[in-house]
Amino acid sequence: MSSPIIVTIDGPAGTGKSSAASRLADLLGFDMLDTGAMYRAVALLAVEQGIDPHHEAELAVAMDRATLDVDFSCRPPIIRLDHRDVRNRIRDSDVTRIVSLIASHHEVRVRLVKAQRLVALQHERLVTEGRDQGSVVFPDATVRVWLDARPEVRAHRRTEELRARGQQVDEKRVLDEIVERDASDRGRAEGPLRQPIGAAVIDTSDLTFEAVVGELERLVRAKLHDANVECGCGGSA
Repeated sequence: MSSPIIVTIDGPAGTGKSSAASRLADLLGFDMLDTGAMYRAVALLAVEQGIDPHHEAELAVAMDRATLDVDFSCRPPIIRLDHRDVRNRIRDSDVTRIVSLIASHHEVRVRLVKAQRLVALQHERLVTEGRDQGSVVFPDATVRVWLDARPEVRAHRRTEELRARGQQVDEKRVLDEIVERDASDRGRAEGPLRQPIGAAVIDTSDLTFEAVVGELERLVRAKLHDANVECGCGGSA
């Protein structure tokens, strides 16, 4: 059996990690895991069950009773909470406002890190994106990437995304929330947002989506080639 290939893409909110990881996985013929969606699903669980997001023990009990799945029969995979497709609902503002707090809880992270590592055992060619994939979950990943962008650029992207879904949002408020979330994610004790050791850095602020994906593909294929790792995808690594 060939060795698993794991590509981690980390970075703060609004850098385009999910879209870029999905497209990169398609180009490489890999599976893709959006770990942020998993934390958002837990936040949605708290919203739907009226759980105070500060109550870690109650959240842990709810997680153990719920079913949280990633459906890899779809491409990109979709997140299911108790067998419901919640990929759109988890992007709503009420979920976004509490997801950083939810993700700071030890009991939540223990459960989701375990689930993410299980996915990697089941999918040996994996692009996984989030905030701690290369630093905590898969520190020995074959390729580690850090995506970044200026806060105002990330706020504009998130605003456009929400408006395209019919939501009325104020860009200044979105910027304030992003800056607040950056501080919360970097300062938490559990799985803090930080650049993984040895990660390649791509600033997406002034790049088109196509340019970001192109740079990611070039970077990953070059690193796999240098490491003499068979990609198992179209073209040479």
